[in-house]
Amino acid sequence: MSIEERILRKFNKSLKQYNLISDGDRVLIALSGGKDSLCLTEMIAHRQRIFVPRFTAEAVHVRMKNIEYESSIEELCKFTESLGVPLHILTTSFDASTDRRHTPCFLCSWQRRKAIFNFAQEHGFNKIALGHHMDDILHTALLNLFHEGRFDSMPPVLHMQKMPLTIIRPLCLIHEADIARLSEEKGYPQQIRRCPYEHDSRREEMKRLFTTIETLNPEARYSLWHALENSSTAPKEEEA
Repeated sequence: MSIEERILRKFNKSLKQYNLISDGDRVLIALSGGKDSLCLTEMIAHRQRIFVPRFTAEAVHVRMKNIEYESSIEELCKFTESLGVPLHILTTSFDASTDRRHTPCFLCSWQRRKAIFNFAQEHGFNKIALGHHMDDILHTALLNLFHEGRFDSMPPVLHMQKMPLTIIRPLCLIHEADIARLSEEKGYPQQIRRCPYEHDSRREEMKRLFTTIETLNPEARYSLWHALENSSTAPKEEEA
């Protein structure tokens, strides 16, 4: 089985297991330009060509004015066009000096998410697809456990309470290593520069910790995943 077939199988499993996409859905893909969102876009485009369920999908890319990294708009347009997925480009910014309580990573992500949520509502989308994979979800669980004192993470599906939108994460059963292999095999477009804050975030600390844990126990990810599924702690609502 090829790496693409394995990813597609797990992708389809997540759609069915968590009922992520239904007939009539209008799905907006958050396309950052990284390998995860590129994989997500390709998987959704593939699924859209299948008769059931019948849904429409478009992508949105948010550019941040004051961050010195970005994806090539030309390359993203070529990529989405080849898949038959319309692409929208938005521009926003944030000022880290206005909120010392949060890291620049949090503020940047929050502004991007806010722009996507607003666009989705203005253009009649009912679902937003994010490119978080299994590793992202497990890293978040560790982050919440050690820094927030609660055991939960980003759920595969989340119905927003303050707006008529549902967040879905169709890559939730897929390993980051598999996506990296697919990206290399397919030659996905590369981001021009990496985020200047990426090595300063708590998430990166949890990523390094999780790598150490997996070295000690290669099955640790599945134990943590099952613990999350069995946890009675309700996931925290996402805000925009």
